[in-house]
Amino acid sequence: MKLYNLKDHNEQVSFSQAVKQGLGKQQGLFFPLELPEFELTDIDEMLEMDFVSRSSKILSAFIGDEIAPHQLHERLKSAFAFPAPVAKVTDDIASLELFHGPTLAFKDFGGRFMAQMLSYVSEADEKITILTATSGDTGAAVAHAFYGMDNVRVVILYPQGKISPLQEKLFCTLGGNIQTIAIDGDFDACQSLVKQAFDDELLKKAIGLNSANSINISRLLAQICYYFEAVAQLPQEKRNQLVISVPSGNFGDLTAGLLAKSLGLPVKRFIAATNANDTVPRFLTGGEWLPNATVATLSNAMDVSQPNNWPRVEEIFRRKTWRLTDLGYGAVDDETTKATMRELADLGYISEPHAAIAYRLLRDHLQEGEFGLFLGTAHPAKFKESVEEILDQKLPLPEALAERADLPLLSHNMAADFAELRDFLLHK
Repeated sequence: MKLYNLKDHNEQVSFSQAVKQGLGKQQGLFFPLELPEFELTDIDEMLEMDFVSRSSKILSAFIGDEIAPHQLHERLKSAFAFPAPVAKVTDDIASLELFHGPTLAFKDFGGRFMAQMLSYVSEADEKITILTATSGDTGAAVAHAFYGMDNVRVVILYPQGKISPLQEKLFCTLGGNIQTIAIDGDFDACQSLVKQAFDDELLKKAIGLNSANSINISRLLAQICYYFEAVAQLPQEKRNQLVISVPSGNFGDLTAGLLAKSLGLPVKRFIAATNANDTVPRFLTGGEWLPNATVATLSNAMDVSQPNNWPRVEEIFRRKTWRLTDLGYGAVDDETTKATMRELADLGYISEPHAAIAYRLLRDHLQEGEFGLFLGTAHPAKFKESVEEILDQKLPLPEALAERADLPLLSHNMAADFAELRDFLLHK
């Protein structure tokens, strides 16, 4: 598999190199040189396969002969060791529940696959530092995926006071090879520090720097697989008029969905669902890219005003000669999010803010004869305080959260200052 840098098309790397490197020159994202496509008969056969076997076929189409099919299958068996069920909400809308993994969020798929790939492509004595920013769920998924791995140090930056207490407990209580830093700033400030680190060639070489954000191609490719898994669970008559609504912050999930469509998965259209951090909806409306300052919302994992993966979205549309005007979009404020969570509860479905936003825009955009699917990206209990207050009911804590809820936080606190972070990375 060859990938090229979206900011410098002359920089081309293998899949292994992209996994280890994370970002290209000038902080450019890597993107597949070839966009494989399956025949319709292949798609039908694949939808009859089990999740791991199908995922192995999907990822082999991108990775090629860099990883032997049986090796890839075994790695996927370890990574995708939990289900992604489709749950009925109404007669024409269902939720793809992506929160049945160890950290109760969709990031488990990408984080665990990346850990498997990095351990596969790295030399036995090669020291690696994973530096990543999180707006909530990435941190836990990455921390648990790499926890206890030899020669891998993980440093996670997150915005202090801007993620839920239980999200924080999930990854800031591990210790060992996992270091967490609460940054005095928002997610974009954390992301900026990560990018500065990747621009520092001396630092990169000194600590073997890598990133586990959705900018890493291995995480992105893993996410393609659950779109196929969703369609495989739908009856034939609902597959042909499928609309998928994706809660969008950094836009990695939407990118993966578009790559699934590019492979031949029958998706009529996608909806990019954002909260008040609505850079993309405003861009699609007016044609100007004008990020505002990031604002804190109930759906904190989507509190991103400069989404990193947007260039990949544009590249897919350009390469496939699709029209960007065919992408559905919308933004939902906190009050509407609360009302929608109550609406879903009345339908018998308990949701959290991110999924509620995706549901709201789906139900508003869905046309007669279409079937809608929205992504449930995190377990409601990860947002226990806000969900209980909004719905006025108690949520039981899943075991993964209950066992960490009372543990002390092991985080460091830091200003959004690169010199301070650089010193920490080199000497702590």
